[in-house]
Amino acid sequence: MSNFLNDIIKETGNEYATLVSDGVDGADVTSFIDTGSYAFNALLSGSIFGGMPANKITAIAGEAATGKTFFALGICKAFLDKDPEAGVIYFESESAISKEMIEDRGIDSKRMVVVPVATVQDFRSQAIKVVDKYSLQSKAEKKPLLFVLDSLGMLSTTKEMEDTASGKETRDMTRSQIVKSTFRVLTLKLGKAGIPMIMTNHTYDVIGSMFPQKEMGGGSGLKYAASSIIYLSKRKEKEGTEVVGNIIHCKNFKSRLTKENAMIDVKLTYKHGLDKYYGLIELAEEAGVFKKVSTRYEMPDGVKVFGKNINDDPTKYFTEEVLEKINEQAKRKFSYGQDEE
Repeated sequence: MSNFLNDIIKETGNEYATLVSDGVDGADVTSFIDTGSYAFNALLSGSIFGGMPANKITAIAGEAATGKTFFALGICKAFLDKDPEAGVIYFESESAISKEMIEDRGIDSKRMVVVPVATVQDFRSQAIKVVDKYSLQSKAEKKPLLFVLDSLGMLSTTKEMEDTASGKETRDMTRSQIVKSTFRVLTLKLGKAGIPMIMTNHTYDVIGSMFPQKEMGGGSGLKYAASSIIYLSKRKEKEGTEVVGNIIHCKNFKSRLTKENAMIDVKLTYKHGLDKYYGLIELAEEAGVFKKVSTRYEMPDGVKVFGKNINDDPTKYFTEEVLEKINEQAKRKFSYGQDEE
């Protein structure tokens, strides 16, 4: 039978066809990209040591100023830091990225290309050119590459641009179909090339819904293409009366790796950026590593401390042993097929 099946593969002429026993290129997730937050890693991959799938599309959606671009740039930094030969192609539609912004966040600007795009067609054409060029390289020549689109919601269409230029104000009703066809082509190409992609997008309130609901712009195309979709919302973080940042509420709207509708909070401050340890106290308590005693937490050695003290000096309390136990709880809490109890 195996000889017959191999002959079938040759007959189809499909360069991507393969026996499952040989591995399915672009389908299996073999590595992850650290997001800079243990809790966010767990939400995406089921492990605090995991993160964003290294060969899938991950969408980060939310209202304005919820930190979408910051999350994307944080993942870019982690990706480049992991491999000195890695590179980032940053498709940008908001004219918000500058050299100073990149370098202030510690990102190597020499390994990041910013590609301004105005329409969905521009993005599709240029992204496919890059993927095809990358795919022609030999295995030895290929270095890790990350795509970012920031943001889908700001992309126009060729028709919309032409209508605007001619003074028409009609809405382009074909935009959703164009977005869908773009990702129908690009998703397979990215997966086969082993190129991960981060995409930011806007959300809006669903009018007429019985319960308050958010929806992502761009139609259904991205919903099917993305491996993970995370919705962001925020509340202000204060020290006394001073606003020092935001607590970002992250909901797993869609995932092929972890439980949907799971939620975590991360802290994003103006001074220090994304807090790597924020959100671990709750997981530690659920794992039985920290025990809540009135307003304090009892550590494994019996010492009782306030949550603020833990967050202010996380490396003191989140030791390697504690992190391993928290990771076991993260797998139970976020991974499919796990019993949280």
